[in-house]
Parts: sequence; structure tokens; C-alpha cells
Amino acid sequence: MTAQDEAPELEVWIDQDLCTGDGICAQYAPEVFELDIDGLAYVKSPDDELLQEKGAATPVPLPLLADVRDSAKECPGDCIHVRRISDLVEVYGPDAE
Repeated sequence: MTAQDEAPELEVWIDQDLCTGDGICAQYAPEVFELDIDGLAYVKSPDDELLQEKGAATPVPLPLLADVRDSAKECPGDCIHVRRISDLVEVYGPDAE
């Protein structure tokens, strides 16, 4: 069994209502986050497409997990939510236990 088999599949989404547009997330993980012309951060699909629908989520690639986690921890707007896909429990972000 590999580490990837043991790791839960995670997804990340951003609450744009709370986004401050600081851009820390895009600095930590530009493969996952991007600032749009409205000055707010959004997640990107695995195909690098900006997902602008409210509550849009994208999978967290395992090699980028630490960067995505740090983005959630450092976000001044507390708007980055990382949750398990299997049960939608938040593991990093403002609603994590």
C-alpha cells in the first residue's frame, strides 16, 4: 500500500464573500489558486481552468497538500476550506475541528 492509497482524497474551495484578495494562496499554490480580475481568489480545475461558480471545489493534488494547507492556515480572510471528498468534513480551514 502506498502513501497515496492511505491518504484521504481532499478538495478545496474558497468562500469569495470572505476573500480579502491578499493573494497568499496563489503564492503558496499557484497550481490550485488564482486571483481573478475582480481581485478575489478562486480555485482552478486540474485542467488549469478558473472555477468561478460559488462554492466550486477542486481536488487537492497530494504533492501540493502542504502548500494548500499552509494557504488555509495563513489566509487573512479565513476563506479557504479543505475537506475530505468522502464525507465533506473540513480538515483545514476555519470550520476544521
